[in-house]
Amino acid sequence: MAPHTGSVTKLPAPPKSSFASDNVAGAHPLVLEAIAKANAGHVPAYGADPITVRTVQAFKELFDHDVVTQFAYGGTGANVFALASMLRPADAIVCATQSHINVDETGAPERALGTKLITVPTTDAKLRPQDLESAKSMFGNQHAPQPGIVAITQVTELGALYSVDEIRSLSDAAHSMGMFVYLDGARIANATAALGGTREALRSFTRDAGVDAMTFGCTKAGGIFGEAVVFFNADFAKRSLYVRKQVTQLHSKMRFISAQYEAMLQDDLFITLGGQANKAARMLFEKTKDIASLQLTSVPAANSMFPIIAKSQRAQLQEWAHFYDWDTSIDQVRWMTAWDVTEPEIDAFVAGVRTLLT
Repeated sequence: MAPHTGSVTKLPAPPKSSFASDNVAGAHPLVLEAIAKANAGHVPAYGADPITVRTVQAFKELFDHDVVTQFAYGGTGANVFALASMLRPADAIVCATQSHINVDETGAPERALGTKLITVPTTDAKLRPQDLESAKSMFGNQHAPQPGIVAITQVTELGALYSVDEIRSLSDAAHSMGMFVYLDGARIANATAALGGTREALRSFTRDAGVDAMTFGCTKAGGIFGEAVVFFNADFAKRSLYVRKQVTQLHSKMRFISAQYEAMLQDDLFITLGGQANKAARMLFEKTKDIASLQLTSVPAANSMFPIIAKSQRAQLQEWAHFYDWDTSIDQVRWMTAWDVTEPEIDAFVAGVRTLLT
């Protein structure tokens, strides 16, 4: 730790766990075991291996639907791949201003796909049917991009959850305007755990709610790398077979991605791990909500919370136990819990926060 200058509060030993992101956690032991088992012998490449074949079938069973599942390298690539499979010439993508594809992917969808993101300001990063009204004037205008896809994120970048009814009503509105619906499910495990914790709950806000395609992420919930893209729309599924390699997302040794998902789907491990991360966030909230300066007023919907910490105190806390700034204009930061965070580590983090702020 670098030395401080001036008056500094002495903090206790920092926690071993990080509250910066769920990306910083390691892999679940069953995922590691699955990869080790996959690392045996020679098998066909590019998804023709037995593990990938089994896992694709497991996704059909998960959704109780004849979905087509394609594996990609990671989150950004999967978003680009899925959207590329859905886009028509001159199509644009409607999304919340705060959406990951708009603010956290270095412009990848626009650069890689040559499309335009039509961004809509929201308070919680959730789109609603009325947010699509502004796009109506673009339809039929040869000088304007044509809104073709509505892209949402579940859980949103601000930690909010779409309800089943919210996604269904948005899908209905999009489809009535000739648009399709894409769901970025990087934290689908957390969302599923929060909205019922069952396969039926997952189906209710995806398949049954009118989503046309989605990513199904597990890296943040105990995986290592890779992403699944699930297509409910058969036309997009057919196109995806050729688009995936065109956008550099066809992995030759695909068994090492699909093996992770096979482990995650077994006994719904992904829901269990998403629930553990959510539970840790609720615990962290309960242990800090009485600290008035943090301005924590509502229980986390999933596994993130956004307290307020003044800059001078924030700098020392972040040096002690790193976490990210969020909106520096209001001194807002983000605390996020991962699947493997334990109560003793939460207590260690809370001890440092209390030492400095109370």
